[in-house]
Amino acid sequence: MLVNDATRHATVVVPTYNEIDNIQRLVPALLALACEGWSIGVCVVDDDSPDGTGRWVAALAAREPRVAVVRRVGVRGLGTAYIAGMRAALAAGSDAVLTMDADFSHHPRYVPDLLAGLAEADLVIGSRYVPGGAVLYPLHRRLLSRTANAVANRVLGLAARDATAGFRAYGREVLASVPLESIFSNGYSFLLEMLFLVQARGWRVAETPITFADREHGTSKISSREIGRALYTCARLGARRVSGGRRRAAVGSAETVVG
Repeated sequence: MLVNDATRHATVVVPTYNEIDNIQRLVPALLALACEGWSIGVCVVDDDSPDGTGRWVAALAAREPRVAVVRRVGVRGLGTAYIAGMRAALAAGSDAVLTMDADFSHHPRYVPDLLAGLAEADLVIGSRYVPGGAVLYPLHRRLLSRTANAVANRVLGLAARDATAGFRAYGREVLASVPLESIFSNGYSFLLEMLFLVQARGWRVAETPITFADREHGTSKISSREIGRALYTCARLGARRVSGGRRRAAVGSAETVVG
């Protein structure tokens, strides 16, 4: 996927399941982007889509070196799709890895902003909830998103206003520092755990505003089961955060006594 040694290379990882109508428009739009100092490649991770998404991307990849596809058997989940795409991008030598949805709720026009943000941060989030950001979908989904972020911020101590956002740009060193194989969460709760691990390692996290639109084609993958998983992830990582704080306090007390 590396195409120009004079610039840094970024790979956009796009998980798909039955996204043929969207992916046929998204991949060309990403490849057409002009990002100063960056070349762009795309890695689609497809979970055996019955509508032919994986086959279409594979045919494109055969003639377009900037495109790669990871085709998996069965529906294996969003979190593992991100990990598969990240590993493929790192193995190809990418300097940055972006993640985004296939349905244009994350618009390609914001990719240059995310990459530009890596000049000052290690992880840049395309955020709905910073000044200039906006959300264009029904009220009940907006309330659900706001509630999920409020819980994540409070329980996990996450600094990002849009902790559940999947539109992100990671520097290579960030991903190399995170033990991807140890991440327990799958689905959308993977995003919370990933941000928790990145922040815990002291990497700089920034947000850039985006307008998040509802999908025009296909169906949403968010379900009540995903909401339950996210709550479980917050509880599990929150307990780890508390126990970690207690261990640090105990070590600090012991050092004080010894001193």
